[in-house]
Amino acid sequence: MRNKVFQQILADTPKDVAIFVEWYADLVLRIQQLLNEKKISQKQLALKLDKSPSEISKWLNGEHNFTLRSLAKLSAELGEPLLEVPRKPAIPAYTDSGYTVKYHTFVSVRKFEPVTPSPVWQPGETPMENELSYAG
Repeated sequence: MRNKVFQQILADTPKDVAIFVEWYADLVLRIQQLLNEKKISQKQLALKLDKSPSEISKWLNGEHNFTLRSLAKLSAELGEPLLEVPRKPAIPAYTDSGYTVKYHTFVSVRKFEPVTPSPVWQPGETPMENELSYAG
């Protein structure tokens, strides 16, 4: 009976809530690990971050949302990154059917007009044969 109820609750949980809970739990576990490794108490951490011990306790008990600023301060004090954002390398642009396409973490498409090539001086041509040869 319990298993079916639990499975139904999980099935009804919105995806964003499930992701949030997973990320929050991972962050709290990592912070706790770093505090233990570096032998820093929550009270000492609160002093270093200029926060109250109760606020640090709320962070680590899941009663308060982290901000990016608070995570950055935590990372700086603990000397370890707490977040890692995957970065995809930029792929060089290519041209296809009159469009310039560049890929990064998003796609940018821009229409451009074809350009008529300028005349190019060829070896063996005299100055009168090519308009590029006129200096003035």
